[in-house]
Amino acid sequence: MTDERPAPVPAPGLRERKKRRTRDALLRAALLLFVAQGYERTTVDEITDAVDVSQRTFFRYFANKEEVAFAVQDLVESHFVAALRARPPAEAPLEALRRAVLDAWDTLDEALSDVVPVDLYMRTYQLIESTPALLAVHLRRSTELEERIARLIAEREGLDVEADPRPRVAVAAVSGVMRVTGRLWGRGGDASVASIRRMTEACLDQIGPALAAHWH
Repeated sequence: MTDERPAPVPAPGLRERKKRRTRDALLRAALLLFVAQGYERTTVDEITDAVDVSQRTFFRYFANKEEVAFAVQDLVESHFVAALRARPPAEAPLEALRRAVLDAWDTLDEALSDVVPVDLYMRTYQLIESTPALLAVHLRRSTELEERIARLIAEREGLDVEADPRPRVAVAAVSGVMRVTGRLWGRGGDASVASIRRMTEACLDQIGPALAAHWH
């Protein structure tokens, strides 16, 4: 009998590890500066000075400040999509979305700890919610993510997303709740994962009642 187990993925070499460390150092320095003094007031020179590298090195890893501001958000979104893919196939779409959102918050620390401290990401998330230029980008990115998730839900349910509107409707409902949650949470003083997780769950639990025929 042959062993069909996949071959182990080789560990990255020294050069790749050094490149990753440099990128992560630039990312952490940028986010720390963004939350300390504001996104628009932070320059690329300040970011590179904090890491003691050249501008050329910065642009080797990031196209601009916007890209570095959303680099961790990319990881968070991928983490959520992975959590959704892991939900049991028999789960109803809205329940799968709800559980994936909460599971993603519950495991966020382990998903980000190798790159940035989770509390730094949470403060950056609040910064995005309160900075008009970043919020506009965030809303555009959210629309793109909604389409990706709607197609994943359609795949789970064996539906044609172009012929059946339900995947997009379900995702739009949950995404709307997440936008409301982010806006309300961003106004508060508690930047912890626990606080946004509680608020997320409370808001998600209102989808059914909010869609009821009568509110009285």
